Amino acid sequence: MMNTPDLKSPALYVNRELSLLGFFERVLQMAGRTEIPALERLRFLTICSTIVDEFFEIRVAGVKERAKLGVFRPTIDGLGAQELTAEINGRVQRFVATQYALLNESVLPALSDRGVKVIKRMQWTKPQRRWVRSHFREQVLPVLTPLSLDPVHPFPRVLNKALNMFVVLEGKDAFGRSSGYAVLPVPRCLPRIIALPDDVAGAPDTFVLLSSVIHAHVDEVFPGMKVTGCHQFRVTRNGDLFVDEEEVEDLLDALKGQLDGRRFGDAVRLEVARTCPDEHAHFLLEQFDLSEGDLYRVDGPVNLHRLVAIYDLVDRPELKFDTFTPSLRVASGDMFDTLNRGDVLLHHPFESFGPVVDFIRQGAEDPDVLAIKMTVYRTGSRSPVVEALLQAARAGKEVTAVIELRARFDEAANIDLATRLQEAGAHVVYGVVGYKTHSKMLMVVRREGKQLKRYVHLGTGNYHTGTARAYTDFSYMTAREDVGADVHGLFMQLTGLGRAEAMQVLLQSPFTLKAGILAHIDFEVSEAQAGRPARIIAKLNSLNEPVVMEALAHAASQGVQIDLIVRGVCCLRPGVAGVTENIRVRSVLGRFLEHSRIYYFHQGGAEALYLASADWMSRNLNRRVETCFPILDPALKKQVMQDGLQLYLDDTSGAWVMQADGSYEPVRPEGEAPAFSAQAELLYRLADVI
Repeated sequence: MMNTPDLKSPALYVNRELSLLGFFERVLQMAGRTEIPALERLRFLTICSTIVDEFFEIRVAGVKERAKLGVFRPTIDGLGAQELTAEINGRVQRFVATQYALLNESVLPALSDRGVKVIKRMQWTKPQRRWVRSHFREQVLPVLTPLSLDPVHPFPRVLNKALNMFVVLEGKDAFGRSSGYAVLPVPRCLPRIIALPDDVAGAPDTFVLLSSVIHAHVDEVFPGMKVTGCHQFRVTRNGDLFVDEEEVEDLLDALKGQLDGRRFGDAVRLEVARTCPDEHAHFLLEQFDLSEGDLYRVDGPVNLHRLVAIYDLVDRPELKFDTFTPSLRVASGDMFDTLNRGDVLLHHPFESFGPVVDFIRQGAEDPDVLAIKMTVYRTGSRSPVVEALLQAARAGKEVTAVIELRARFDEAANIDLATRLQEAGAHVVYGVVGYKTHSKMLMVVRREGKQLKRYVHLGTGNYHTGTARAYTDFSYMTAREDVGADVHGLFMQLTGLGRAEAMQVLLQSPFTLKAGILAHIDFEVSEAQAGRPARIIAKLNSLNEPVVMEALAHAASQGVQIDLIVRGVCCLRPGVAGVTENIRVRSVLGRFLEHSRIYYFHQGGAEALYLASADWMSRNLNRRVETCFPILDPALKKQVMQDGLQLYLDDTSGAWVMQADGSYEPVRPEGEAPAFSAQAELLYRLADVI
């Protein structure tokens, strides 16, 4: 008789925060790959800075807050708050050391060898020093505001992630004050990267850092005083927003009131220049009520994200990935006629997002279109999708926008969008109290003869034309009656009141999606137990939902073959003897951010295939409104299985395989075979590479 494994054993699971750090470490390894163009390696380094910032603003801040309130529960792998905090600090300290070592010892030298130089203060020539001094006096000094520290001037409220200088002074000022310390905030309006004129630099693409410029001339900010120390620092604060939706009368106004406070939340991390003496670093820690473990010393700029400006300023195609034009497989024309002839599936960014924009734009312009309904999570500024919605509303069409105001760090943009749409005459709603609306749905209702017909777009990604060029996602457009009816029902739930009615083909969280996934897993278990082929493949951004993970572990223990392609967080350990030996987990990284969600179940040979807006995370399956839709057309199903799944299972270029201990090992091609990249294959097969 087969032993029943303990599916709740901590040995089967990985802590979410530590798994996320593992993803960051894989991104950092991309910056170290010398076969990647030098400016792209710099971009990967800046991405690392951005994602670690958000990790502290949200994840670390949450751990600290729960520990402080005494409500921290042991994590899925059994770690307590102190153990987890210590592990995070140790991992991030090593991460930061590696990040700056790559910057100073590999990436910047590689750029310098190719004529792109970032010159340090000690390397400036006399002509460069003269130009920099003039630039400082004309462009920088007029907007600086030094803040002395004394009994009348307490330590200032430092903005979240803002660059500051901690200045140590000797002497007395005009009023006889000699506090010894001052803080010099660096205005965010000043560019952090300054290009030297070619005749001054001696060559194009030569830059200096604003921090270096200020440091070199900080004595001019404090005339008559002696500057004995000047050290960069940056504080990261809790960036999450809390609004009790059941208590507020207007969610939009409540969020507006929270946004300014985000800049001054509780401090969670202090970054200082490596050369900052311990005495001054500890003084800063005291001001922000932080401990030694929250201190990170860096060998370079305290915010590497700002170095991405170099990528934009340097026009050197050979130092970047090849440019490409997404293919336009669906010819521009009447999208309604196209959809009446059959479903359309687009694979972004390899195939153009243009047909989706055309679809909504034609809906706005077509006199036979009566209504347009759309969910909005992130769209970007100056979005053509938003402009089409505004045009439709101004034309008197029935426009409904379900705007998720709580899309993290896009709250201000979405508040502005909601206001603009309301002013244009659209119906704007903010979804359902307690549930983020994360589904990606667009429905156009058109009069055709005596009938009203629904046309639908469903996606795995946002309606953002920018990310459609940088993220891998699928768009599905159809005129199928059953899909249209289901999407109509979803919009009725979001804008009105009533019970959730049964869907014909779609799965929806928080009602049927999780149950549907579990039912499919159970069916594969029954197939395996009967000795028939049983397989599951899922491509996700993250996996941490406990019930789903237990179901997968049980299925694997019963003989179901499971392949998980999980870009980021994966809290389920593969390869654990007697339980998850039939589970394989891989993470694939590359030029584009993997973002599509695909679920595949063998289903006795019927091969059920779904695309979705949802990862297999607790928040997606339990606390969000999400959509999951089947791909039923045989040709489109084959396309998704080949291009969305199999190519990634074959990848030997940007793939890492998770080990039983939760670590990842890069996949290497066998023998003399060249490395195979799924993204490169799709790019050259589907797009027009220049």
